[in-house]
Amino acid sequence: MRTKTEIRAWRKKRIRKKIRGSSLRPRLSVFRSASHIYAQVINDDEHKTLFAVSSLSNELKASEEKGDKSTVAKKVGALVAKKCLENDIKKVVFDRNGFVYHGRIKALADAAREAGLEF
Repeated sequence: MRTKTEIRAWRKKRIRKKIRGSSLRPRLSVFRSASHIYAQVINDDEHKTLFAVSSLSNELKASEEKGDKSTVAKKVGALVAKKCLENDIKKVVFDRNGFVYHGRIKALADAAREAGLEF
């Protein structure tokens, strides 16, 4: 019997064979833990993380509004899109990191698209 972690690792490996971030189109990688969600924009050509945003970021902690995990994921998606646009990044490659595209991952992606990011 295979664990959920092993299955996700296989899915992640299969996805990463096809996805690569560049300086023109960096990779937006998303990680979902049990209680938080993290997103980082990565340039794979230079092996550098350009910036990272999470549900633990000061910008999100400062806001008084709290919500369920999907609402927080939407805020993270909007914030990562805002930071991308500030850094003149309009197009990214979305890396769901082996997670199934629904729930919080989908909420983050939809919020980033609504805020003006293209992928």
